[in-house]
Amino acid sequence: MNTISVWRATAPEAGFPMLQEETTADVVIVGGGITGVTLALNLAEQGTSVVLLETRDIGFGSTGNSTGNLYETVSRGIQRIVNQWGGDVAHAITTARRAALEQIDQRVRQFKIPCDFRRCRLYRYATSESAQSTIEKEYQASLKAGLTAHFEKTLPAPLPRPQGPAMVLNNQAQFHPQAYIRGLAGEAANRGCRIFENSMALEVDPDRRVVRTANGQVTAREVVLATHSPKGIHLVQAEMIVNREYGLATRVAKDWFPDGIFWGSGVERLSVRSVDVEDATFFVCVGEEHKTGQEDATINLNRLEAAAQGNFDLGEVAYRWSAQNYSAADGLPYIGRDATGCFIATGFETDGLIYGTVAASLIADKIAGRDNVLAPIVKASRFSPLKGAKGVAEETATVLKSLVKDYVTDRETIPLSQLMPGKAAIVKFENVSLAAYREPDGALFAVSPVCTHMKCRVHWNGVEKSWDCPCHGSRFAPDGTVIEGPATEPLQRHFLPGH
Repeated sequence: MNTISVWRATAPEAGFPMLQEETTADVVIVGGGITGVTLALNLAEQGTSVVLLETRDIGFGSTGNSTGNLYETVSRGIQRIVNQWGGDVAHAITTARRAALEQIDQRVRQFKIPCDFRRCRLYRYATSESAQSTIEKEYQASLKAGLTAHFEKTLPAPLPRPQGPAMVLNNQAQFHPQAYIRGLAGEAANRGCRIFENSMALEVDPDRRVVRTANGQVTAREVVLATHSPKGIHLVQAEMIVNREYGLATRVAKDWFPDGIFWGSGVERLSVRSVDVEDATFFVCVGEEHKTGQEDATINLNRLEAAAQGNFDLGEVAYRWSAQNYSAADGLPYIGRDATGCFIATGFETDGLIYGTVAASLIADKIAGRDNVLAPIVKASRFSPLKGAKGVAEETATVLKSLVKDYVTDRETIPLSQLMPGKAAIVKFENVSLAAYREPDGALFAVSPVCTHMKCRVHWNGVEKSWDCPCHGSRFAPDGTVIEGPATEPLQRHFLPGH
């Protein structure tokens, strides 16, 4: 199955070189998503020298696999932040997110970035009777958080009739995230930022402020890990829950689907929208979230397609993809300097396009010595055992469950000889357990099944042909290469004689 998002399939190439030298800068940024690229531009505009390193190409990770929706609230409900932190903190969050949305709007116009930016409404509605109370509570919490919300009785066609009134936020927005981030990267480069693609950070030395790649290294005054989950071992990783969510896009007639962000809550939790790309219009549907490495990805993607087809009677699916998100234990992101001395930005849940922009402004302020009112609220070094107890317990249970399943009870294996073409499994070869994948043409890839981050055992993702770690979300290609962190080292490759 070819898995590429509609955004990555329809955006222009960036075309930055690989790092092949030893160099210095005021700031080195690891990660070329919306956080890293926005920060690079912010710093370049204030006269700070910057080197940005991206493992693959700009927007490869969560940015290029997102929904492209921009909003002041948070997708899982502002009521959680109101309940745990109070109305003042929730208001500070929505104010910062509104400012970030305005910044994106302003930059699209300033740089004339062709990314289909458009203002629209956000609708949150119940698809089952049991979810009606959630919508009402979200409305009340939205008012406490300073949002201007109202109810409407119906949704525009072809959306179904909601169970009860739908909550509406005006003046939210949508864009093509990959086109935006590529345009922003070009502007950062024009202002002196040195951007390098295909330059994976293999080692981050926070004491010496050095980041090493396969062919070079950068020494800087400050290190920023804008990699969604920070590279290496960081305390916040023990407090975050790691999930994957799936997306699909199908071609539809122009104007068939209305402008807007539509979030349905009920038996199925779906986010739907449309996007115009040149002379084509696509319907985009996102949902079916689960903990990374904990479920069969193929089943989840098939369920999403069935839900989309059942609700909207669509044609053939053109694009399928998934993305990873990290949920902070206490409901707020972690942004700022952590115990390692590096700046990090993580815990964005599925709200990273705006939170990444917020983080870029906050970190630029801290580096320049400016105050930022949000900084103490989302500081990366915070620890809130009461507010985050449920999340910490959930993440701890996930890790322990994986360790028990894979080590204590000894996950089921098969003989290598039984591994069929196009399949993957944990196999036994000469009494050694290996994570093996056999290509359709018979070529074999065998690697260690032990994640190089914190030694959990990886699980096969049949949608994206990757080995995923259920503990902290590291993902590896069939040959063991790191796809996304926090791991920095590949799975050990085994070359088996006669195979």
